[in-house]
Amino acid sequence: QVQLVESGGGLVQAGGSLRLSCAASGSIFSINIMGWYRQAPGKQRELVAQIRTSGATTYRDSVKGRFTVSRDNAKNTVYLQMNSLKPEDTAVYYCNVVPSYGPAYWGQGTQVTVSS
Repeated sequence: QVQLVESGGGLVQAGGSLRLSCAASGSIFSINIMGWYRQAPGKQRELVAQIRTSGATTYRDSVKGRFTVSRDNAKNTVYLQMNSLKPEDTAVYYCNVVPSYGPAYWGQGTQVTVSS
């Protein structure tokens, strides 16, 4: 059984920082992509950032220069460092793990709220 445990969400003022963590455990091997999505009320879930085994990263335009995604392959953990947070970053953030085969796995979601 695969588990993705997220942590690090919370309430922060605009301009502040948070670091999200997501640790994968269980029968999951050959992880290809690890990343983060978010979903705000009334909006579609959207990609925030992802990182491949090569270290190559992808960010949505609105977070470039503010967010940094990283991973620790030995610990099967992905991080999202979020700086200069804006109210529009408010959403539930979901960890996403894509194996080399089979379905993707999702974390339980962690709320990030940025006040103005």
